[in-house]
Amino acid sequence: MGLKTLLTTHVGAADSHTLNHYRSVGGYESQKKALTEMTAEQIVNDVKNSGLRGRGGAGFPTGNKWGFIPKTDKPKYLICNGDEGEPGTFKDRLLIEKFPHMLIEGMVIAAKAIDSHQGYIYIRGEFHKGIRIVEEAVEEAYKAGLLGKNILGLGYDFDLAVYSGAGAYICGEESALINSLEGRRGHPRLKPPFPAVSGLYACPTVVNNVETFCNVPHIIRMTGDEYKKIGTEKSPGTRLFAVSGHVKKPGIYEVEMGTPMKELIYDICGGIKNDGTLKAVIPGGSSSPILTAEEAMTATMDYESIASLKSMLGSGAVIILSESADLVETTYRLAEFYSHESCGQCTPCREGTHWVKDLLHKIKIGEGTEKDVELIFSLSRNMEGGTTICPLADACVMAVRPTMTKFKGEFSARLKKEVSISH
Repeated sequence: MGLKTLLTTHVGAADSHTLNHYRSVGGYESQKKALTEMTAEQIVNDVKNSGLRGRGGAGFPTGNKWGFIPKTDKPKYLICNGDEGEPGTFKDRLLIEKFPHMLIEGMVIAAKAIDSHQGYIYIRGEFHKGIRIVEEAVEEAYKAGLLGKNILGLGYDFDLAVYSGAGAYICGEESALINSLEGRRGHPRLKPPFPAVSGLYACPTVVNNVETFCNVPHIIRMTGDEYKKIGTEKSPGTRLFAVSGHVKKPGIYEVEMGTPMKELIYDICGGIKNDGTLKAVIPGGSSSPILTAEEAMTATMDYESIASLKSMLGSGAVIILSESADLVETTYRLAEFYSHESCGQCTPCREGTHWVKDLLHKIKIGEGTEKDVELIFSLSRNMEGGTTICPLADACVMAVRPTMTKFKGEFSARLKKEVSISH
């Protein structure tokens, strides 16, 4: 376990984003193999055998997702979700800027797997540099015959377009992203139907994120069976973690799944800043419930371990908080984010996130009461568990309630009268 480079092997090369460099290190060989030696079914089975799980948040098995695409005469669409908006998350941005051709190659292979001939890379609007780099990479690929009609003379057609979002967090949800691509408001859709059946333009659609697609060329090159030997049995492969907060060496680290969180924090990231004491860890972006220091020291960086602690590996954002962290302030800021980013379509989310934010502000400035705390927990119960079309309201609850429960003393100390939170 520990550091293991697969996707980021050549991250130090200044020209890693160019076609010449990518080809010089074996790039597009997997695409050639997939187009000449493998059927669509074989590609899907290889990805299934690899155990690759989506690297965007939910961790759904990628090969299974591709296998849901029905056999139909309708066009099938392939979308890369590069709308990386989860607070604390910045690892897909690295892949977009450093390895755009790895992303393109992964998408071409996935396109053959689901019989798609049109793809889109949807990138967060603030990623100006990344958008430019990906657009240049797509142009390079077209000129080299790696995209477009009759790719490499092998009889397969696949066109790819880059689409810039407008910076809405909600467009990270796949159905909201699809609405945005169609020129509509970025509002999530009711499911079913799921995108695999009725997605972009009411046609079968697969949406995967940047890191997921970047794993595909490596799986095809080494075979799914070999890929599965990396990591743990149920969480194979490597994972990019964007580590931020109170550590000596914040940054993006590619580690083997199953690596102890303690090793990530203290060995790989150099320990707590100013030699402080660890207080808590948010293990997978702001919507993943917080872990105490004690829980973090028992956790390993894989889906099952984090789930056993009632949290999520999520988007791969690991936020380290030392004893100097003000968790009341932190929790308020996260609630403010979710209130701002709610699309307003569902009442429990539109109203609930706003109320939670305002109540936390009262507590933060010392004007809150025990009744305000009770109301936050009451609102949380009404916001979660399928009361809304998408999980944004649930995300707000997960960012707030576990912190108020596990660190109740910090919140009690800010109330008008010293009370104890017992939930």
